[in-house]
Amino acid sequence: MNVLISACLLGAACRYDGKSAPLPDPLLERLKHACHLIPVCPEIFGGLPTPRLPAEQQNGSVLRRDGTDITNAYRRGAAEALRLARFFGCRYAILKERSPSCGKGQIYDGTFSGRLAAGDGVTAALLEEGGLRVFGESEIDAFLSILD
Repeated sequence: MNVLISACLLGAACRYDGKSAPLPDPLLERLKHACHLIPVCPEIFGGLPTPRLPAEQQNGSVLRRDGTDITNAYRRGAAEALRLARFFGCRYAILKERSPSCGKGQIYDGTFSGRLAAGDGVTAALLEEGGLRVFGESEIDAFLSILD
């Protein structure tokens, strides 16, 4: 089974700060044995550089810390992630939590203060609209349990 996964969770240095957020090795090994992982970085797919200024959702838009509206780049990247998911027949995605693109259930609140608010990232929302079930990295055990 093919599963979309945020590339930063696999160790790709594609986050806004130029770093990665790799999963612990034992968890990654369990995932690799359970499914075929398809890495995605919607921000890069949307044409954004690495590193890049932090961005958060505000009133339906995605704004960089300097106020620049980059919503269209996030939408392009989300559309490409959905296209890739469909190409590979993915029914599930495991995405980086709290991200304005990949966050599921909670994202940063748009004030650049580190506070969280209820909501989904642009990509997480589009993938769910497209029929995928989206999990955050803290929900990998729940994802693996549905495969048993």
